[in-house]
Amino acid sequence: MNTAEWAERALAEAAVGQEPLSREEQVLERIERARRRKPKVTEERVTMAHGAGGKASRTLIQAVFVDAFANPALQRLDDGATLDLGTGRLVFTTDAYVVSPLFFPGGDIGDLAVNGTVNDLAVCGARPMYLSAGFVLEEGFPVADLRRITASMAAAAERAGVRVVTGDTKVVQRGKADGCYVTTSGIGALERPVTLGESRVRPGDAVIVSGPVGEHGVTVMIARGELDIEADLTSDTAPVHEAVAALLDAVPVRMMRDATRGGVATILNEIAVGAGLAVTAGERAIPVRPVVSGACELLGLDPLYVACEGRFVAVVDGDHAAAAVRALRRHPVSEGAAVVGTVEAGPPGMVLLKTASGGTRIVDLLVGDPLPRIC
Repeated sequence: MNTAEWAERALAEAAVGQEPLSREEQVLERIERARRRKPKVTEERVTMAHGAGGKASRTLIQAVFVDAFANPALQRLDDGATLDLGTGRLVFTTDAYVVSPLFFPGGDIGDLAVNGTVNDLAVCGARPMYLSAGFVLEEGFPVADLRRITASMAAAAERAGVRVVTGDTKVVQRGKADGCYVTTSGIGALERPVTLGESRVRPGDAVIVSGPVGEHGVTVMIARGELDIEADLTSDTAPVHEAVAALLDAVPVRMMRDATRGGVATILNEIAVGAGLAVTAGERAIPVRPVVSGACELLGLDPLYVACEGRFVAVVDGDHAAAAVRALRRHPVSEGAAVVGTVEAGPPGMVLLKTASGGTRIVDLLVGDPLPRIC
């Protein structure tokens, strides 16, 4: 008898005397068993899927990096690490940017590198203050393009009220990189007595998205010029710290996440798995611009999985959902905010989407990302 047969027989024997599970319950149970397994990288070499923000990324992070550097701050896997210095709390975060092309409608790798790190600090509840910037440049990269990127970074930093105070530059041989990669790290101050995280999420809470989703990923994909698609669309890259601050001042916030790689669908799964609860969302409630949904339909993509760079997901006390949306809509970056779902007791760890046609489907993590190198 092979292992799979033995496991199935053991489950059948354990279920003797119990009500037989429905087909839906069997599917949910199998998903839950798979999620409980210890993460293990089975590939011998890193693939593009490992950097895409889905299941492969999470497995790589947990099985390699968390295993090697295990500590309480890292194991939370938040957008940044919350550190208590005794005299006060701060948030520290870092991110690398390898977007292709470097310049796209609405932004470039420079303002993306600033906004992305500012947003990671903001959704941890911190006021962004200082950034570092590291550059990996390929031999032959035009200095004019480098000046354009740094000018964009400087303008984005001024808009966000942060300063780039240190950095590093490396140059590699021609053909050993792709023009320019940027890494930014950030420090922000926690000035409010708030603690955010999945452990604070409760049944009855409301799930809010700060605006229309998928614009950045689709914009970058079209900008590559590999598809015969034209669309009046720009990236949503923008700093969200002011909208986040307004939300924190207005209502009790449980947690927040920056909806970048893997899109909103990935964040909803992180909420459900981390809280051990369920998230039920409505397809019609999730804001998606027609041009994005049209492009996604042509590309065979689901907008829920497409990256944003100026949107975040927040979970708030359900009794304060309307007030939360009003607070967010006062800011241009989040004027399209909407309640998209609720947190429920079960099935634990699941995201269920009420479809426009009246059905229900499970929204799971993708293994990889159909749009690589979008940030």
